Order: sequence, then C-alpha cells, then structure tokens
Amino acid sequence: MQGWVNGAPGEQLSVRDRGLAYGDGLFETIAVRGGRIPLLARHMARLADGCRRLSIPLDLPQMESELQAFAGQLGDGVAKLVVTRGEGQRGYAPPQPCQPLRILQAAPLPQYPAVHAEQGVRLFPCETRLAEQPLLAGLKHLNRLEQVLARAEWQDAECAEGLMRDSHGRVIEGVYSNLFLVIEGGLVTADLSRCGVAGVMRAELLQQAQMLGLAIELRDISFEELLSA
Repeated sequence: MQGWVNGAPGEQLSVRDRGLAYGDGLFETIAVRGGRIPLLARHMARLADGCRRLSIPLDLPQMESELQAFAGQLGDGVAKLVVTRGEGQRGYAPPQPCQPLRILQAAPLPQYPAVHAEQGVRLFPCETRLAEQPLLAGLKHLNRLEQVLARAEWQDAECAEGLMRDSHGRVIEGVYSNLFLVIEGGLVTADLSRCGVAGVMRAELLQQAQMLGLAIELRDISFEELLSA
C-alpha cells in the first residue's frame, strides 16, 4: 500500500524538511486490525502530548481523521505515523510559523513465534546507554540513534530483544519495548521521567493492572533486581 503525505497518496518529501535534517518530529507505530485501531485514543494522546512539548502546531482532529481513513484502506497491518515540524531554512532555530508535515506508511503485522509467549524471550544486554534528557523523556521522537546503535550490537537470532540501561546502569526498557517485572504479585516498571519511551501498551497494562487491584510501582530498577525477579 502506498504511503500518504499530508493526507494524500504520495511519497515525496522536501530535502529541507526538519525531520530529515534534525529528527525534529514524532512518530507512532500503530497496530491496525480489520481497519480499526484498538489503541487509537492512547496513540493520539501521546502524539498530542509530544506536539505540545515540542511546540508543533499539529491539527490533531485532521491527523486522526487521516489516520482512520488510512487504517480503513490498510485493513490489517502496521501504520507508521510521522509528524515533523515541516520545512525550514538552514540552522536549528524553529521556523515561525511552521507547517507540520504528516506522513503515513504501511507495513505487514509482525509474526512472532508462539514460543515467545509460551517460554519467554532471550534479551541481549546492550552496552549502549540511554542519555538522560527530561525534556524529551517519554516521547517517541524521531531521533532514535541510541536504539540504532543498541540494535547493531547483536546478530544472534536467539535474542529477540535488547535490554537498555541509562548512564547509571538503571534498567529502563527494551530497544523497542517497555519492560515490566512481576514482584510479589505486583507490577514494577521503570520510572521514565529521565529517559525512555512511554509506550501505549505500557499505559494500557498499567490501567488494567490498576483495575484488577494489582500493586503498581514506577521506580528505578537495578540490573541485579531484574536478574532476580
């Protein structure tokens, strides 16, 4: 399926786009099933928060309408939504005003081996560390060089995911997933106020756990605690 740019089929972008030049933007990776988006509200809420924090004046109702139309044509698959600040001149200073660029791409749904759900997965302990930047913590922004470097560390197909820590050795997340520990019947997940991506499924699991009355902790996690959980 052809991608969309600014609400219309097409795949041409300006060489002056700030997403390309500086990673100045955000993205969402969205599961689509039967033309519907199960976690639509969570994706849009995270996108809205990111646009607010980066001061990108995105028309959110327009973006949601385009996303739902795209999902309807896709049927089953993964929709990647990318928002950039749009075109700009040379230099870091954000253009005032700016015209955000909206991109939608399609991909097949990933097929994970059943053994992953039945027996768990093997994690590779990445040496690449996540830098601490509270202004960007939690956002799914376009600069993913830390994840690129981390994913390049292993080639072993037996490792389904990589484990990422911050500069102090605290366990934060996977290269492309969030991490939960089950401790004494409750859920523990990393504090993402300094770095990391606040995943939509993480938010969903936390809400479901709360509804079930499970104990929830968002806090620092040591590597040793992870190994003993």
